[in-house]
Amino acid sequence: MPDNRPDNRPDSPPGSSAEPARRDDSPAEARRVLLSRTFDDDAELYDRARPGYPPELYGDLADLAGAVPGSRVLEIGCGTGQATVPLAGRGCRITAVEAGPRMAAIARRNLAESLAAEVVTAEFESWPLPAEPFDVVLAATAFHWIDPAVRVPRAAEALRPGGALAVVRSQHVMGGTEEFFVEVQRCYERFDPATPPGLRPPAAGEVGNSEARTGSVPAARPARHADSRTSSLHRTPPRP
Repeated sequence: MPDNRPDNRPDSPPGSSAEPARRDDSPAEARRVLLSRTFDDDAELYDRARPGYPPELYGDLADLAGAVPGSRVLEIGCGTGQATVPLAGRGCRITAVEAGPRMAAIARRNLAESLAAEVVTAEFESWPLPAEPFDVVLAATAFHWIDPAVRVPRAAEALRPGGALAVVRSQHVMGGTEEFFVEVQRCYERFDPATPPGLRPPAAGEVGNSEARTGSVPAARPARHADSRTSSLHRTPPRP
């Protein structure tokens, strides 16, 4: 169970100019590859326990990114199909790239009835891009596991002119049952000894939502959902 959440930090008073809390999806680069591989260790458990996404997200992906019936979607790091299955059900034509062989096998099983979806076992950084470009490149809580030096330029290369890169991100924030969060720290500390002791989530307003961007995919409109997931959209400019 990888823990890439922020270090514990004291509450900031209203109006404070303190730096925003580090996002969950900002793993230390020295540990990024190691942590990204832990999901495949028990892919069946991951498939049973990992929650899906709110229905509103798929409306946003259709309205903001163009993930509509018949659109060609490249999904980066599909896991066991948490976003892939609903998008296939909406009529998208999906190529999903998943580095974990066990995760990819379960994703294929979950997509067995979806004729317009394929799962490729490969690392996105080195996977040969097909000749036909995609309308949408989607990364649902997976973009932070991709090499930051290549993830945006490579996504742009995979898109048609005017296509969209949609990045879905999640964040632990205060609220809900605090006792549960305290109890699960034992799991994090057991599987990842580098977890800071006594880690607590920040308030939602303390979390930054910015990311250094490179390549040719400029920022566009974000959308926020009630379960602390944020989707951001980037479009490729017309090619000369």
